[in-house]
Amino acid sequence: MNKSPLVLKMGGRLLEDMQALDSLLTVIKGLAAEYPLVLVHGGGAQVDSWLATFGFDTQKIDGQRVSPPEQMPVITGALAGAVNGLMVARAQLAGLNAVGLTLAAGQSLKFDVNTKLGAVGIARANDGTLVNTLIQKGFVPVFSSIGLSDDGQLLNVNADIAAAAICQLVQGTLVLLTDVPGILDGNGQLIKSLNSAQAQALVDSGVIKGGMKVKLDAALETAAALRRPIIVAGWQQPEDLLKLMQQQEVGTCISW
Repeated sequence: MNKSPLVLKMGGRLLEDMQALDSLLTVIKGLAAEYPLVLVHGGGAQVDSWLATFGFDTQKIDGQRVSPPEQMPVITGALAGAVNGLMVARAQLAGLNAVGLTLAAGQSLKFDVNTKLGAVGIARANDGTLVNTLIQKGFVPVFSSIGLSDDGQLLNVNADIAAAAICQLVQGTLVLLTDVPGILDGNGQLIKSLNSAQAQALVDSGVIKGGMKVKLDAALETAAALRRPIIVAGWQQPEDLLKLMQQQEVGTCISW
């Protein structure tokens, strides 16, 4: 198996729909025979629910969650505990040899702190020893989007940004799975391909904003760093992943 790893970011409503998640993982199991796999997940809805249970309010700025340090035990429990445990369990039921990890495991990623958002990490690739060893031994790393600052503070990390950093770490192929078929234009139609100049025009006109802009920025940075296209696609049609691996057009292809 000499192909570069396939890094899949999973989040949104997928993590609340067990039938859809299991269908997707079944397709991913089929890909495991050909590609080393790394999964990265978020879990915004679950975090919202946990925070509400503990009496905390949720605030977002430009599509990213504000994460005060006092909320981090709850956010960590939701993402690195409940959601990661669920992801590992469902992946193993699908026949994948899944291992749950945080982004800081093995010092895989390092983080700057975005103090404007609180305990929020800006991820960058650091040490691929752990993840590459797991891949070589046939395991499927499943990363929750929890990081660690240099002084030991737990950090919440946007899962798209985390997946982009993991992809750069393993020199892989990145697919950002989302609730919509890809990046949409002002009329709600799928944009099949985007480069940085076209993307900037859509941002300037207000078509792309919030969470999708964060996703787009992560994809553009990774495409430029790896000199290979990044895919943003919907998870509702799991077979699209198979088409993608057969070099067929799926979702939005983002290039540098």
